[in-house]
Amino acid sequence: MLVLIQRVSEASVRVEGAIIGQIGPGLLALVGMEPGDTEAQIARMADRLLGYRVFGDEAGKMNRSLRDTGGGLLLVSQFTLAADTSSGMRPGFSTAAPPAEAERGFNRLVDICRQKHAPGVETGQFGAHMVVSLVNDGPVTFLLRP
Repeated sequence: MLVLIQRVSEASVRVEGAIIGQIGPGLLALVGMEPGDTEAQIARMADRLLGYRVFGDEAGKMNRSLRDTGGGLLLVSQFTLAADTSSGMRPGFSTAAPPAEAERGFNRLVDICRQKHAPGVETGQFGAHMVVSLVNDGPVTFLLRP
């Protein structure tokens, strides 16, 4: 599993023109599930998403987490993140989890985050063509692995 997080002022996801997920200040997380991702890895990723310190403190240093700020979390499944881009001019997707496995893992990540982050967790729609809009705050972007 790998997750690309972006600190945002706001972010949203549209499917067929309708907003299905939207947050104000917080994190947009693009989630790529890989074959064999375990429950322990998913739980660790949830803890990292909620505890990763990317928000400024009083001195402007990145010492505050989503838990500290109470910001929103927008989780968006993105199988292309797990693509093999090591050769050629076209990505390969054998390194991404098969759709059924990826959906189970993604849904489990959503469930854990919702249990642990009362201020709010929004999502995109698994397998749909989504239009993701964001205002990257910083810009601040990190690639996380469990």
